[in-house]
Amino acid sequence: MPSMYSFSVPVFQRGLQNLSVYLDQIEAYASEKGIEPKELVAARLFDDMLPLSGQFQRASDAAKLAIARLAGVDAPRFEDNETTVADLRERLKKTQDFLATVTPEALEGSETREVTISPGGNKTVFKGEDYLAKFALPNFFFHITTAHCILRSRGLPVGKMTYLGSFA
Repeated sequence: MPSMYSFSVPVFQRGLQNLSVYLDQIEAYASEKGIEPKELVAARLFDDMLPLSGQFQRASDAAKLAIARLAGVDAPRFEDNETTVADLRERLKKTQDFLATVTPEALEGSETREVTISPGGNKTVFKGEDYLAKFALPNFFFHITTAHCILRSRGLPVGKMTYLGSFA
């Protein structure tokens, strides 16, 4: 039976790696079109939605907070002040560095660990397995998908295979 670790840490690591590829594409596209990459980092789908930087921040948060909650450890805190591609790369690196510290043993038994969250002020209590499957992973992929859509809406040639990432 696959473990909580195998359904979480490697999944988050892959998604964050795919976000890194988007940053490469932002730089290439901005250079080709003669625009500042910061314009894309600040781009939004709609005025009432977070910009691309916010999508990266929330994906990072979703990954690090999920693993910290499941492992019963403190998550690193980041300022949410990234405004450049370099800033976002550093954010992804710090998140990846944290995930790399978590061992499969740290998540043993986490499927039954009680996890309490308060999105929008509404307290919800989950068992670890339900938290991962019904909140943490969907939340993570929502923000990656929204980042993808922001870039696509700005003309970047990102497609399904960009989103899915390399299988090598």
